[in-house]
Amino acid sequence: MKTLVVGLGNSILTDDGIGIYVVRELAAHCQRDDVDVAEASVGGLRLLDTLAGYERVILVDAIQTRGGSPGDIYRLHPDDLRVSLHAGSTHDLSLPGALAFGRGLGMTLPLDENLTIIAIEAEDVLTFCEDCTPAVSAAIPRAVEAVLAELERAENPVRAAGPESPSAGSG
Repeated sequence: MKTLVVGLGNSILTDDGIGIYVVRELAAHCQRDDVDVAEASVGGLRLLDTLAGYERVILVDAIQTRGGSPGDIYRLHPDDLRVSLHAGSTHDLSLPGALAFGRGLGMTLPLDENLTIIAIEAEDVLTFCEDCTPAVSAAIPRAVEAVLAELERAENPVRAAGPESPSAGSG
């Protein structure tokens, strides 16, 4: 299954660049013909061109949640994300909304069950800095391992007896 791993973010906004830093590290450890690695500083509809044509996609991005600790890592799917009902710009359109729109236009996009998000809890996404905060930077090796585990899961799918938790934090 042709897979794309995309690091999302802005590498000059402190922890917002974590997705990019994770895929850069991943690229140094993962040399597979069936896996492409890319960086993107876009979202919403503009992300669709990057995802088009792939059967499976793993997005790596920063997240800020209530109660999360910087460096926590979550495994999410599009249905775990809030769906926006309207948007002021194409960047504001939620991932589920953008995927639905792209599919409606006939784009070849991965099915929701073949799209996983590895999200790293961010501390600071507003300060101009090319380095992540210490706790988020320390999560990079664990996030790379989470992506590698996700790639392995895609090769050897195992069905659990019960419903899988949509996210799992690790501290």
